[in-house]
Amino acid sequence: MTAPIIHMEAICKDYQVDNLIVPALRGINLIVERGEFTSIVGPSGSGKSTLMSILGCLDVANSGRYLLNGTDVSKMNDDSLTHTRNSMLGFVFQNFNLLPRTTALENVETPLLYAGVDKKQREQKARAMLERVGLADRAHHATHQLSGGQQQRVAIARALINQPALLLADEPTGNLDSVSSDNIMSLLQEINTDDAVTILLITHESEVANRTHRRLSLRDGKLTSKQ
Repeated sequence: MTAPIIHMEAICKDYQVDNLIVPALRGINLIVERGEFTSIVGPSGSGKSTLMSILGCLDVANSGRYLLNGTDVSKMNDDSLTHTRNSMLGFVFQNFNLLPRTTALENVETPLLYAGVDKKQREQKARAMLERVGLADRAHHATHQLSGGQQQRVAIARALINQPALLLADEPTGNLDSVSSDNIMSLLQEINTDDAVTILLITHESEVANRTHRRLSLRDGKLTSKQ
């Protein structure tokens, strides 16, 4: 039987503020199967960003166990964590996190550059990915020449360029108007269905969460309900 792509058991994370211990996550149990499109909804301060950081191997829990693709993340060294982030995970953020003063094509190429892919192959793959997200005609536009929705499409293309098994989207519609938000969610649904990419999306918007297969709720560091 194939292991879930995400398997968290009793994950806890605390932060120390002066002399106080502030709990951010309190015993998170989470299983995400391959091919799912799952959302986690919660208000500001609920622990969403902390959970996303641990899911993305950017931070570690104080206790509990996190198996990513069947491997215990706590047993990975720094090189293994870096390799996992680059090869298995794709990240999409609320603020797009695109490189300024560069084109859409150059942004999408960036992960391939770090991976040592030659220039011709980088450009071919990046152009194909921009076409996949409907931006083939914007390849040579600088990021500041693109709308918010177009910038997020570039960010999604960049996140997918290494063909990750898991896409982590942190408030991907948070800076978009309603039309652009709807378009981005439609694109993510297509990527999940057509490209077989597992997606875990964090949001504070119920209408966004309702577009996913499964919706979880996070409040005060605890997953409180499941649908």
